Amino acid sequence: MNSRMLKNALILGLITAIGPFAIDMYLPALPAIGLDLGADTAAVQASLMTFFIALGVGQLIYGPISDIFGRKKPLYFGMLLFAVSGIGCALATDINWLIGLRFFQGVGACAGGVIARAVVRDLHTGAEAAQLMSLLMLVFSISPILAPLVGSGIVAFGDWRTIFWVVTIAGILGFFLVLFFLEESHPPSARSSGNVRAIFASYMQVLKDRHFLAMTFVGAFGMASFMVFLANSSFVFIDHYGLNPTQYSFAFSINAVSFFAVSQLNGTLSRRFGLLPLIRFGVIGFSATMITMFVVMAIGFNAWPVMSSFLFVGYGFLGLVVPVTAVLALESHGKNAGTASAMMGTLQFMVAAIAMAVSGALYDGTALPMVASIAVSALIGLTITMFSLRQKREPAAAE
Repeated sequence: MNSRMLKNALILGLITAIGPFAIDMYLPALPAIGLDLGADTAAVQASLMTFFIALGVGQLIYGPISDIFGRKKPLYFGMLLFAVSGIGCALATDINWLIGLRFFQGVGACAGGVIARAVVRDLHTGAEAAQLMSLLMLVFSISPILAPLVGSGIVAFGDWRTIFWVVTIAGILGFFLVLFFLEESHPPSARSSGNVRAIFASYMQVLKDRHFLAMTFVGAFGMASFMVFLANSSFVFIDHYGLNPTQYSFAFSINAVSFFAVSQLNGTLSRRFGLLPLIRFGVIGFSATMITMFVVMAIGFNAWPVMSSFLFVGYGFLGLVVPVTAVLALESHGKNAGTASAMMGTLQFMVAAIAMAVSGALYDGTALPMVASIAVSALIGLTITMFSLRQKREPAAAE
C-alpha cells in the first residue's frame, strides 16, 4: 500500500460519505420533523425515499458525463447543488417543500458515489481495487458511525434544521477537497464521445453483460437490507423499544462498525482465496444469519438485544460482499467505468427504494416487518449468487 492509495481512499471516501451523511445524521430527527411539520410517518419517510430515488436516477447523468468530460468537473457541480439544496431544506416550512428539496440534494450527493467508483476502476483492478474500495468504505464509515450521534446531539440541544446547515458545510468542504486534492484520473485521451448515440450504446453494452448484472443485483439486495434497516430503525428502536435518540444512535452505529471493520479484510482475503469464493462465503453467511434472525424473532424471541446481535453478525458478513461485488461488476468496463458505475448505482438504489417502500408500507409498530424485509433481501441475494456464480471462474484483470 502506498501514500497515493491512502490519499485517494481518504478523499473518495469523504466525498462518497457526504450523501449518506445527509441521511444518517437526520435519522434521529425523523420523529421530530414529523411533529414540527405536522406530517405522518409515511410522509416523513418519503423525504428519505425521494433522496434515495434521486441518488439512483442522478447517477445515470453523472456516469456518462464523467466518461466524456473527466471525473472532477461533474463533482464540482454535484457538491455545489448539494450545498444549495441543503440551505433550502434548512428553511423548509412544510413537508412537501422538504421532500422536493431532498430530491435535489440527492441529485447533488450522488456525484460522489458514482464517480468515486469510476476513479477506483480508473486506477486499479482485482485485489488492489478491492483493497482500495474497502479503504474508501472505511473512510465512508464515518457517516453511519458518527452522523447519528451528531444528529441526536443536535436534536437534544437544538433544532432539526441545524442538521441541514451542518450537511451544507460538509458539501462545501467536499467541493474544496475535489478542487485542491483530487487528481484527474480520466485523461482526455481516454474519454468517450459526447454524442447521445454513443452514450446509449455504452449503456446497452453494460446491460448486455450478465456478470455485471448479477454482481450488481447481489450488491443491490445486500444494500437494500441495510437501507430497510436505515429507514425503519429509528421508529423501531425509539417508538417500539423505547430507546432515546442517543441510545438509538449507539445501537445503529454498532452495526455500521461491524460492516466497515470486516470490509477491511477484503484485500487480504481476496488475494488469498480469490474474489469469487469470497463473495460466495460472504453471501451465504449473511443470508444464513438474517434468515435465522427472522425465524428466532417470529417465534417470540424479539427483544432488541437479540435483534441487534444478529444484525451485528449479519452486516459483518455483508462487509465482505458489497465492496467486492462493485469491483467484479466494473472489472471488464475500464473504458466506460463512469457509465457502468452509474448503471450499477442506479439499479442498486432502485432496488433499495422499492425495499424501503415495501417495508414502510408493512410497518405495524413492531420490528418484525423490518426483519422480514431484511431476510427476504438476503435470500434473493443468495439465490442470485448461487445461480450466477455456479460455473463462473475468477476474472482476469481487464484493461
